[in-house]
Amino acid sequence: MSDEVSIEVKLPRKLYDEVMKKAEEAGFSSVNEFIVFVLEQLVSPEEGVEEVFSKEDEEKVKERLRALGYLE
Repeated sequence: MSDEVSIEVKLPRKLYDEVMKKAEEAGFSSVNEFIVFVLEQLVSPEEGVEEVFSKEDEEKVKERLRALGYLE
């Protein structure tokens, strides 16, 4: 049994277009992948709880943040 659920979310066209643009710039393979990433960041554990990323995962996050203009 999969942990994924399929739901429909309605977004204004202008917002969807902006999300799609940001997802492409950051190197995500789909808008869905980008939205999942952003939502995971919003609901991640509070400060004080440290998660350990592999070097590869850390580099992927840094690349995406650079593509969004948050890192140089």
